[in-house]
Amino acid sequence: MSKKEKHSNFVEFEDNQGLSSLVGPQDRNILHLEQRLGISIALRGNRIAITGSEPEITYAKSALQYLYSQLLKGHPAEIEEVDAAIRLVSSAVTFDRDGTKSDCGEISIPTKRRIVFPRSARQAEYIKMMQTYDLVFGLGPAGTGKTYLAVAYGVSLLLSGKIDRIILSRPAVEAGEKLGFLPGDMREKVDPYLRPLYDALHDMLPAEQVVKRMSNGEIEVAPLAFMRGRTLSNAFVILDEAQNTTPIQMKMFLTRMGMNSRMVITGDLTQVDLPAGVLSGLKDAIRALDGVSEIGYLTFGEEDVMRHSLVSKIVRAYDQYTKNRLNLVDY
Repeated sequence: MSKKEKHSNFVEFEDNQGLSSLVGPQDRNILHLEQRLGISIALRGNRIAITGSEPEITYAKSALQYLYSQLLKGHPAEIEEVDAAIRLVSSAVTFDRDGTKSDCGEISIPTKRRIVFPRSARQAEYIKMMQTYDLVFGLGPAGTGKTYLAVAYGVSLLLSGKIDRIILSRPAVEAGEKLGFLPGDMREKVDPYLRPLYDALHDMLPAEQVVKRMSNGEIEVAPLAFMRGRTLSNAFVILDEAQNTTPIQMKMFLTRMGMNSRMVITGDLTQVDLPAGVLSGLKDAIRALDGVSEIGYLTFGEEDVMRHSLVSKIVRAYDQYTKNRLNLVDY
């Protein structure tokens, strides 16, 4: 097999300080980009020269331009961001030199503590769906950002005054929510199951604001059972781990939507913890609402996992293992 023909090209940056941040300490971002794309990179003043095959050069230039544009907006360039940029450009996403021509380059979620940018083409599509639809289903494995981005978007709506409150919910202690068997008062019983939602909030808002807004009711974190009988108006409502709802619970939750409310429902249909024979409310809802056009659906894949690179390989291995197991015949 003949080797790919080598070519050379360069990308130029005007801000030397921004270029230094782009390259990273000990050139670690550039070295990571070289390793991931199989290219060679050399720094020449305010230029980055790239040698490799034409497709990889194109990817590298687009990734560098995207990272540079994010740096100018105050978003740091770390190894995770380099990987995210590679995912974006390898999904046929292109950027002008200032990184602003592509839709993904323009999409961001401003919060008090950080500006949240999409790290994959699907994440960008997910944000656009939340901006477009009043009800969005975000499906896929853990680590794809489906809940984190929803919390970020909810916080941005609250800060801009477009909603009055954020309500974050998830089934506690499996789908049955058997809280009485746990020690402590009600808050102590449910807090461990809601911790991921608290963590996301603290990433978006200073701690004192989280406490203040929870005290005055602008932010509410509650188990699914607490939603019954309520009408949720002027609110951004997130149901996390929705695969562990029953059909009755899901219908109850969906019908809580009031005027000027938006809902995001997230879950992973490969991680259902319901008792054997009990249908997931998330799967049931997707089937039941199939003909409703005003609803957004997005399914993330293992390639969208933003955690340690080994996590996506674990997800892929389990998927293959499950498929092989289902194909086995027991004698």
